[in-house]
Amino acid sequence: MIEVQIGEILREKHLHIGTAESCTGGHIAGMITSVAGSSDYFVGGIVSYSNEVKHRVLGVSEESLSKYGAVSQEVVEQMVAGATRVLDCDCAVATSGVAGPGGGTEEKPVGTVWIAAKLKDKTVSECFHFGTIRDQNIQRASNMALLMLLKLLEEA
Repeated sequence: MIEVQIGEILREKHLHIGTAESCTGGHIAGMITSVAGSSDYFVGGIVSYSNEVKHRVLGVSEESLSKYGAVSQEVVEQMVAGATRVLDCDCAVATSGVAGPGGGTEEKPVGTVWIAAKLKDKTVSECFHFGTIRDQNIQRASNMALLMLLKLLEEA
């Protein structure tokens, strides 16, 4: 399981992780904390479902939210940076998307999810289009976020 692999690397490298989740609603934090001993490296998570929380807690700029929308590269990268700052951790993942079944637009259909992973000063982000089934979108986004972080950890 990817959350076990990440935990082993974080423990070995003495690193700490946090999360900033919108469309995944805390699912990633739940995956991480399902591993016994995760308190050694998991510091916490912020479920920033509303734009107000993205702005007020994570420091996402109102300009980015207005200009690009919550489901955007600009916003998810600011979310992950905010998570590492607010939670004082070495690495984090962030998600923002349209889990469905409603809420999609022509520009950002259901299943569109932006994910960012950050390790120290390196951030990667990517847009995914997972499909139309809410539960699957949440699971796929959570797995992909952890996979992106795992890749950063393995490269470090």
